[in-house]
Amino acid sequence: MHRLFILCALTLIGLPFLSAGVAAQEESEPLLSALLLETPVMLCGEPVPVEDPQVVERYEKEKLLSVGDRAQVILWLKRTGRYFPHIETVLKEKGLPDDIKYLAIVESALRVHAGSSKGAMGVWQLMPQTARKYGLTVNSRFDERRNFYRSTEAALDYLKALYERFGSWSLSLAAYNMGEEGLEAQILEQGTSDYYRLYLPLETQRFVFRLLAIKHIVEAPEKYGFHLSANDYYPPEIFSVVTVQAMGDLPVRLIAKAAQTDFKTIKDLNPELRGYYLAAGTRRFHVPENGKAGFNDRLARLIEADKKVYDQRIYMVRKGDSLSGIAEKFDVPLAALLIWNRIGLRDVIHPGQHLVISPPTDVSRPASGGADAEEKE
Repeated sequence: MHRLFILCALTLIGLPFLSAGVAAQEESEPLLSALLLETPVMLCGEPVPVEDPQVVERYEKEKLLSVGDRAQVILWLKRTGRYFPHIETVLKEKGLPDDIKYLAIVESALRVHAGSSKGAMGVWQLMPQTARKYGLTVNSRFDERRNFYRSTEAALDYLKALYERFGSWSLSLAAYNMGEEGLEAQILEQGTSDYYRLYLPLETQRFVFRLLAIKHIVEAPEKYGFHLSANDYYPPEIFSVVTVQAMGDLPVRLIAKAAQTDFKTIKDLNPELRGYYLAAGTRRFHVPENGKAGFNDRLARLIEADKKVYDQRIYMVRKGDSLSGIAEKFDVPLAALLIWNRIGLRDVIHPGQHLVISPPTDVSRPASGGADAEEKE
């Protein structure tokens, strides 16, 4: 009796471990089968030397790390519906390999506001000097690296120039990651121009393999357990383009009202715009489709109406005033005072200076609360 009880107890205790082992085996089998390579393996029309065991190991590492972050992969896949159609069109126009589109996932996971500690920004993670070299505006008012359409043109022109310089897509991608001069120095020192045999910064050694892994996952997501229907993919952005001529700093809220939409929509459609005001000059703007007809007439009327009430919103700074004191005096959030006057919390104000101290007449303010002084982007 006792022996039977002990045997049953041991069997029951072992069942969870057995079940866990079976589950782990069932989970690992698809992963292992997904690593199988169908030769030849190509990237941008160039063969990948998978006969080299080290190359295979480097590839498998990136594949397993990518597939392991399942939530991230799902977001990649869904965002491809929004961004890949345009990238594919521009690649075809410029005569570049279609595989280059996967670089946008490697760099930013297809996020327009992605930034790095080194100063890279946007879907293509362009550095400021590179962006300016290829025609983008990067300053405190505009950062066109965040504009998906403008930055795609610049990034692909840069890649085309890299290929003309190095004559290999694996090297061109490596140069995109670490810089062309740094790569040239390594080629000269090590005496080889074979990416797969170069000892480079660890991030660059992984870079091409990560792109290759992402390519294989996105091309056949079902193979890795990702089953999305056509409706699961985010649709491409739909918008109209208008031309805005600003004689001076123009509040974005007026542009939004003229486009018959809200501030957030204008900022989302034009992520390159920094802050709350459009700088003087002429710029093309994205607005909702139904906001284009009559846009310029509505904007002109809104600007004129804003000018008429401007003087009623002005306060002249007196001796002893402070920004926080003025905000308290007029019962407005300090953060709003900073936005309306385009100043920072540490800026010094002077007697005789004019400050805007009330919200626009067409905006109703909550009884309490406020917003961050600096825009979070």
